[in-house]
Amino acid sequence: MSSYEPFTFSFQRHAGWQDLCAADQELLIQAREAAGRAYAEYSDFHVGAALRMSDGALFTGNNQENASYPAGICAERTALHAAMSQHPKGTVDVMAVVVIDIKSDVPVSPCGICRQALLEQEGRQNKRPLRLLLGVENGAVYEIATASNLLPLYFDRSFLKR
Repeated sequence: MSSYEPFTFSFQRHAGWQDLCAADQELLIQAREAAGRAYAEYSDFHVGAALRMSDGALFTGNNQENASYPAGICAERTALHAAMSQHPKGTVDVMAVVVIDIKSDVPVSPCGICRQALLEQEGRQNKRPLRLLLGVENGAVYEIATASNLLPLYFDRSFLKR
């Protein structure tokens, strides 16, 4: 007999950046500044990411597009790869992602590939949660307690064990 199994997902919605602590506001500011440096010649969709590691180190990234679309990379992975190339055993505590110059006041969530990369990072740091702040310049901020919440029924290294 089959049954429907529900997924539950919750996040905290903040009305604006001012509702966050100073450290989280600064991370959003860094992400916004990174978005301003994005190379988005094809989509005109400027995304920036900023992350803070447990040791306080801060890394930023932005989307880098290419005429051969699959060769581009998203802001989240740019920041994450920059951080892990410098701190391969490091722990990412929080990542802010900001999209600029859009008409919506609703934050944009990471794409599927970025969700998988963020999930993999949580695995690298022994499932220690990677908190996410998703924001737009003049709108709400969605605070998500752990990246794995974005990818139910995820694929991870446990499936590769033989």
